[in-house]
Amino acid sequence: MTTPTSTRALTWQRRARALRTGWRSFRAQRGAVAGLAVLLTIVALAVLAPVLTDESQLGIINTMSNPALAPPSGEFWLGTDENGRSVLLLTWWGARVSLLVGLAATLLSVFIGTFVGIVSAHFGGWLSAVLLRFTDFFLVLPSLVLAIALSTVLSRGVGTIVLAIGLTAWPTTARLVRAQTLTVQARPYIERSTALGAGHGHLIAKHILPGVLPLVFANTTLAVASAVIAESTLSFLGLGDPTQISWGSMLKFAMDSGAVTNGAWWYLLPPGLGIVCVVLSFTLCGRGLETVLNPRLRGR
Repeated sequence: MTTPTSTRALTWQRRARALRTGWRSFRAQRGAVAGLAVLLTIVALAVLAPVLTDESQLGIINTMSNPALAPPSGEFWLGTDENGRSVLLLTWWGARVSLLVGLAATLLSVFIGTFVGIVSAHFGGWLSAVLLRFTDFFLVLPSLVLAIALSTVLSRGVGTIVLAIGLTAWPTTARLVRAQTLTVQARPYIERSTALGAGHGHLIAKHILPGVLPLVFANTTLAVASAVIAESTLSFLGLGDPTQISWGSMLKFAMDSGAVTNGAWWYLLPPGLGIVCVVLSFTLCGRGLETVLNPRLRGR
């Protein structure tokens, strides 16, 4: 007779085997591995910024003696901004805010979308109809316009941008999760669990959620890229926190200081390339995970 301990051990063995198989499939995709390597490098540099750099050099008072809009040199590898601050240092520290806002806003939107998608598909009836109409309402509205409106009404800050992006980006996840939940609920083991007296909480926690989470995880990596672009857009429009440095705010300050007309390409290029690298890395990782989790895409 199989004991509960041996059953749990067998379950963990199957999960470990599935993880090893998934990693081999992911590692076979060069684009996904390259995206993961670049992403891990950027995240490591952003986390270690307080250790490897001097934060005091971000203050305008401490850089008044430095030349303004100076081109790259041996002292300032990526030149300086209009206040004499190092563009390399600004780009380095700007990655922290851009990644933080992108990840936090994505987690908020994915949580809302997953909750709405599972509830609407599992319970059905009038609750599903109300949630679907609510989702359609947010799908029709331009998300960027709604995020700008929320950022304008609320006080400026990183939390406001996270809230604005998270509350406007969840409908796509809700639609995706709802479709996957309906697919999972049509499987025979769900009918057996229901026949044995399983409640809604048991079905969602033990059967539906594990079947939906892999798709949610793959969609999350793709959603982070959109959130980073949304944060950069809002900051570029002047709706971000003026006391925090992000890649979007750097582009705004570069435009306001006349970097384009003065030919200060070194002020515009680093934050723009940072946004492109992060978005491309998350997209490559997301496509790689999608290929691993979707059997129909593994042979392509």
